[in-house]
Amino acid sequence: MFTIVDSLRDVTAVSIVLRMLLSVILGGLIGLERSAKNRPAGLRTHILVCLAAASAAITGHYLYLNMKVSSDLTRIGAQVIAGMGFLGAGTIIKTSHNTIKGLTTAAGLWATGIVGIAIGSGFYEGGIAAALLILLIEMRFTGFSLKVKLEPEASVRVRYKNKTALDDVLRLAKDLNISIVDLQIEHGENDEYTAKIRMRGKEIEEENFPAVMRDVTNISSVEIL
Repeated sequence: MFTIVDSLRDVTAVSIVLRMLLSVILGGLIGLERSAKNRPAGLRTHILVCLAAASAAITGHYLYLNMKVSSDLTRIGAQVIAGMGFLGAGTIIKTSHNTIKGLTTAAGLWATGIVGIAIGSGFYEGGIAAALLILLIEMRFTGFSLKVKLEPEASVRVRYKNKTALDDVLRLAKDLNISIVDLQIEHGENDEYTAKIRMRGKEIEEENFPAVMRDVTNISSVEIL
């Protein structure tokens, strides 16, 4: 695309140094934005990811072109992309308000790795353009940050003697738009049954939710676990 950099696409000492320095700069720019927002993966993490990905791409090209290794020169880079998942997962957390945070940082780390692969492969134009777009998205699209609001969950232990009581509890949950995630029933002493129910729904946050369940006929007790 740009003839000025065509001579730098070959794997030479000069191009290797340039690619590594460029990956440090681009990864650092993205990391600075994350650090400014006090995200778990900041400047150093993004630099390391971008530099390592670039090094992997350079290694693949070097082995194929200079060492005449008979293999796919993109294989190492592909493994980098696949292996980025574990690092990104470490930045994703679930808050006490049932909100998942860190998805943008995880996606940014993964994208930064690909920027490194592009630079390491000598695709300077694509790597620089991708880095600038990533930075633009993370800086300007904060209003569209991806936060997943999960419905609250609760586990309850319900004790009852009449088997029909459990049906009434499940019917009540359905009426309240509460879904049953898991249900375990145990037969105890004195013909008493114990049901452990894991539920999910907005009504669980209501303060009178346990009392509503206790009002069901033939329910001995309701305990929030």
